[in-house]
Amino acid sequence: MKKKIAIILGTRPEIIKLSPIIRECQKRHLDFFILHTNQHYSENLDNIFFKNLKLPKPKYNLKVGSGTHAEITAKMLVGIERILKKEAPMVVLIQGDTNTVLAGALAAVKLNIKIGHIEAGLRSYFKLMPEETNRIITDHCSDFLFTPTRLSKDILLKEGINSKNIFVVGNTVVDALFQNLKLFKNSTILNILNIKPKSYFLATIHRQENVDDKKRLQAIIDGLEIVSSKFNKNIILPIHPRTKNNISKFKIKIPKGIKIIEPIGYLDFINLEFHASLIFTDSGGIQEEACILKVPCVTLRDNTERPETVMVGANVLVGVSSQKIIIGTQKMLKKKNNWHNPFGNGLSSKKILDIILKNIKDKK
Repeated sequence: MKKKIAIILGTRPEIIKLSPIIRECQKRHLDFFILHTNQHYSENLDNIFFKNLKLPKPKYNLKVGSGTHAEITAKMLVGIERILKKEAPMVVLIQGDTNTVLAGALAAVKLNIKIGHIEAGLRSYFKLMPEETNRIITDHCSDFLFTPTRLSKDILLKEGINSKNIFVVGNTVVDALFQNLKLFKNSTILNILNIKPKSYFLATIHRQENVDDKKRLQAIIDGLEIVSSKFNKNIILPIHPRTKNNISKFKIKIPKGIKIIEPIGYLDFINLEFHASLIFTDSGGIQEEACILKVPCVTLRDNTERPETVMVGANVLVGVSSQKIIIGTQKMLKKKNNWHNPFGNGLSSKKILDIILKNIKDKK
C-alpha cells in the first residue's frame, strides 16, 4: 500500500503555504488527499485561492463556517476524525496556527497517526493570542516539526522537544512566492484600482486582539489616517470580514485617505504587495511575504512570532500608537531593501516530503 498523506487546511494562508506541498505531491504522483475545514467561509478568502493557484479541489470539505473557537474546533474535530478513520493515512500534514491546525493535530494524535507540523516553533509569547495556544499544543503533539529557521528550532529544543523530530527546512511561503512571481504579473489590480507602483501604502488588519477591541481598532485607523496625510499616500485596505463587521459594529468612520476594497485573490494581493511603498499589517504571513519581496513592513502589534523579519531589518513593531506608527513609517521608508531573506531558498516543500517519505513506513 502506498504512503497516503492527508493535507488538512482551512484558511487562506494555509492554502497558499501548502500549495507547494500539494504541487510536489502531484509531481511525485503520491497518494494524498486534501481535507478542507472551510474555516474561511468567504468566497474571496477560499475558493478563489484554489482557482488562482490551480490546485485540485479538496476531496473533503467540512464547511464549518463561523462560530466561537469552541464551536468551530469541535465541529472540525468530529469531521476530521471521521475522515481520518475512513482514509487511514500514514501522516497528516498541517501548517501554521489556526483552529484547523489544532483540530487536525488533536484528531490525528488520538488515532495514532503521524503528524507533520509545517512552520513549527513559532512563538509570540503572547497568550491572549489564540494562535499561540494552537502552536504550542500542535508542536507538542507532532512527530515531524518542520521549522522555518534555526531560531524556531532552538525554541522547540528549550521546550524539551527531541532534536531528532525537528527539521529546519525554511518556509513554504518562499516556495509559493517563487512559483507564482510570473503569474502575478498578469494581475490587473493596479489598473482596476487606478494606482501606480510605489504611489500607495498597503494595509491589512484582522487579528482578534486588534479588531475585536474598539479602542485598538480605532487607534489603528487614526494612525493610518495620520500616516496617509503626512506622507501624501492613499492606503489600500483589502477588508477582512471580521474587520468589516467590527468597523460597522463600533461605528468607526473611515477617513478618505484609506481606500477599503473587498478581499482579493492571491495573485492580485502579491501584485499589491510587490508595488507598495510600505506595508502595514498585523498578519504573520504578510510580515514574511514583505520581507521576501523586499518591501518595508510596519507591524501593528506589540509582539511577533516572526522575529527574524525584525532582526534582518525588514520589519518594525509599533503596536497601535499613532506616534509609534508615524515613527515606524519614517524609519522603514528610509530603509534600503537589501536585507537578507531568512526563510530559505524555495525548496522547503521538497525537503519536507523527502523527510516524510524517508521516515514513515508503508502499511502492510
